[in-house]
Parts: sequence; C-alpha cells; structure tokens
Amino acid sequence: MSNLTELIDRYIAMSNETDPDRRRTLIANLWTQDAHYLDPVLQGEGQSGIDEIVAVVHQRFPGHRFRRTSDVDSHHDRVRFSWELAPEGGAAVVSGIDFGILAGDRLRMVTGFFDHVATAAS
Repeated sequence: MSNLTELIDRYIAMSNETDPDRRRTLIANLWTQDAHYLDPVLQGEGQSGIDEIVAVVHQRFPGHRFRRTSDVDSHHDRVRFSWELAPEGGAAVVSGIDFGILAGDRLRMVTGFFDHVATAAS
C-alpha cells in the first residue's frame, strides 16, 4: 500500500466510530472477509466479529477515543504502531502496540498488546 499511515489512521477512525452503520462501512472497506483481531481481553473473527468488539469497547469506555501515538512501521506484509485510549482531555486508561498482517491494501489480522492499563482509584 502506498500510504500505510492512512490505512492505520482509518483503523483508528473505525475504532472510534460510534455509529454502527458507519462503523460497518469502515470495517468493510478496511478488513478482509477473513479478518481476525486478538488482544488480551477481546477476540473477533470476520468483519462482524470486528464490529462486535469495537461496540464492546464503546460500551465499556463511553466517551473515550483511540489515538495513534507512534509512527507506523512496516516490512513485507507486517505493520506495527502504538496507540492509547483516553477520555477527551484525560489521561490514557489503556495504551499499547498493535501488530498487523496485511492482505494487499486491507488488514487481515491485528494482534494487540497492552503496555499500560490504568487501575481504578480505591
């Protein structure tokens, strides 16, 4: 893909989309049919599975947004980048790094790792 950063920024936009119809359109244009996502707490298979996990994140963290926090690094059909999830104007509640596998100009698989998970105040 000529602009891998654009692809990953569309992935972040998809992760932030709260309107289900718009999100499904973003997913259809971004992921392969056999898409797979996996992180320490969520897993989704296929485009409908990706949609379900994004919806779960919005339910658990209403008003929070993802943002890319690193450049996009790639070689062959692999990509990696760092991100964080935070409320508007607030500190990140989760940050991490995602590793992806591409199929042409689409994502086939993303595996996420958490670097930091905020703990609730006692």
